[in-house]
Amino acid sequence: MKTKQFFCFILLAFGLCAEGKAQLQNRKPLRANPYMELPLGAIQPKDWLKNQLTRMKTGLTGHLDERYPQVVGNRNGWLGGDGDAWERGPYWLDGLLPLAYILKDDELIRKVKPWIEWTIRNQRDDGYIGPRPLKEKSKPEPGIQKEPVEDWWPRMVMLKVLQQYYNATGDKRVIKTLTNYFRYQLQELPKHPLDQWSFWGNRRGADNLMVVYWLYNQTGESFLLELGNLLYQQTFPYATVFSNQYNDKQNGISHLYPYNTGNTYPFDQQAINRLHVGQLQSFHCVNLAQGIKSPIIYYQQNPDTNYIKAVKRAYNDIAIFHGQAQGMYGGDEPLHGNAPTQGIEFCSVVEMLFSLESMLSITGDTEFADLLEKIAYNAMPTQATDDFNHRQYFQSANQVLISRAERNFFEDGGHQGTDQCYGLLTGYPCCTANMHQGWPKFVQNLWYQTADKGIAALLYGPSEVDAKVADGQSIHITEDTHYPFDETIRFTIKTKKAVSFPFHLRIPYWAKDAKITINGDTISEITKPGSIVKINRSWKEGDQVSLVLPMHIETSRWAELSVAVERGPLVYALKIEEDWRKVSNAEYFGDFYEVYPKSEWNYGLLEKAINDPQNGFEVIKNQTNGQYPWNLAGAPILIKTKAKKIPEWTLYKNMAGPLPHQFSSAKGEETPIVLVPYGCSTLRITQFPVVN
Repeated sequence: MKTKQFFCFILLAFGLCAEGKAQLQNRKPLRANPYMELPLGAIQPKDWLKNQLTRMKTGLTGHLDERYPQVVGNRNGWLGGDGDAWERGPYWLDGLLPLAYILKDDELIRKVKPWIEWTIRNQRDDGYIGPRPLKEKSKPEPGIQKEPVEDWWPRMVMLKVLQQYYNATGDKRVIKTLTNYFRYQLQELPKHPLDQWSFWGNRRGADNLMVVYWLYNQTGESFLLELGNLLYQQTFPYATVFSNQYNDKQNGISHLYPYNTGNTYPFDQQAINRLHVGQLQSFHCVNLAQGIKSPIIYYQQNPDTNYIKAVKRAYNDIAIFHGQAQGMYGGDEPLHGNAPTQGIEFCSVVEMLFSLESMLSITGDTEFADLLEKIAYNAMPTQATDDFNHRQYFQSANQVLISRAERNFFEDGGHQGTDQCYGLLTGYPCCTANMHQGWPKFVQNLWYQTADKGIAALLYGPSEVDAKVADGQSIHITEDTHYPFDETIRFTIKTKKAVSFPFHLRIPYWAKDAKITINGDTISEITKPGSIVKINRSWKEGDQVSLVLPMHIETSRWAELSVAVERGPLVYALKIEEDWRKVSNAEYFGDFYEVYPKSEWNYGLLEKAINDPQNGFEVIKNQTNGQYPWNLAGAPILIKTKAKKIPEWTLYKNMAGPLPHQFSSAKGEETPIVLVPYGCSTLRITQFPVVN
């Protein structure tokens, strides 16, 4: 045994011996959680989901250091260099590391290791980690963020990276590094608060807080709870703002973003009281995606249910005032209302997914899982190209032309009209580094260990998992499915001997009359939509569980009296033929792609189809023979219906104009149209006008 441990210790230095650690249950006095994360690498993607992660490896995620060397190359400050020293290096690692250990890919692990080693080995004696303050102010270089070197915010990202590294490898140096750093924080934060160097730190403090709780569960050191209270005190008071009443009276703009960036700790309570998530420019879009989890992260230390109520109210208000059909919200970059053409930043998508994943394990609330799947299976696939080599800064629910041109975005002017183009540096390059965490962390959260010593599938996708249940017995479960395109999910259990444990299965809110069978026999447990079914029995080798989640056509109403078509977790959009055009060597932005429509887009759905969706829409299962599913050619599901063209509906500022929602009738014949899953589209109409 000692020989094996020594061998692993030697290999650990090269990142080749991964003995992952499961997330521990909360220690008292923290509130116990219903679900805990499994070791990184215990969950393996299959089929199309593995294909997705493999494309990331061969695309930007696996090669960003080669494609973007001026920022994440050897000069990066997190490698000891004199270059970029802020968020983008840690951002890349926050996706590269889980991808590397999920795929068990030695090449990617070798790219991760230098960043980990430099961070651990170069910790200052006082506990400080990361790039050191410069003796002399550095000369600015275009596209490189060297200042503020000491900012708390980018370190929060590296804290998450180190936590994941420990979960993958069990490297005990991480525990020592984090312990020393958090002692440093406890000493320094009273003098230098989270927003000492930039306001981003107080808006994103939950990312710091959650790692403090994780370390407390590892070590039980009480100073960490003192630090937890201090961090929450210095983090922007999201729970208060989420609980505020909406005020539609004009009350100035100083409390809105970006004018409120000077509202730092201790916060101006009058400005906080004037703020409501429904207001235009109330938040920076990514700050909201990250900060929305703050009350529920802190709920573990202070279990007041008002924290959960505040977050749920925020989601409801976001949907009303800024929501789009794919589950996200208009925020380009400040929150910008609910018009279906407003932009959605890629960073917002992946950060919202991480927030939902974090809150799901703490609360076990299926509403978080439902929204999580909706965003992951609609908004996330479309914002990167199939080869994962280019990405959009902003996407929109109604997006009919992608070109370098001005649009009705708050931030459009500063990025020279490139916000919707697919490129490496189009829009703003934060997403180039941050987009990589989305899919790997989604895979990592498909399965959880449970507080009652069982296993839970709370999100669905083709995968397999190794876990320990009951009193430590190892099991393996294979999940065979073409979900989210198919209704059936099959689980096969492998175990060396019979073992009793609870198996938790989520029933989505849209799944009416869900059915569960075990070895072909229907079980009698209630499968209420929006619930979790717990099957507690003795399991043996080869047991099979089949979960059928019936998917029916439904419609939902959105801004401008628009209608979206949904089926199961997927939202559907008009199929628009695409003309991709490459633009070469465009100044700072390099090469990028524009996409022009090759077919008409200005259609209205028929009122009679909306009123009778089961007869007004026809579902066609497309035989794609295992093709990559997230494009027009590989779309596994099509929906056919009829529509009428609305000639008066035209472009406005290079976007689909405001919806002609006053139409009671439209001239012309009914025309057959095809809808595809939102994630398969590049150009699209998702929120349609309705015509008689």
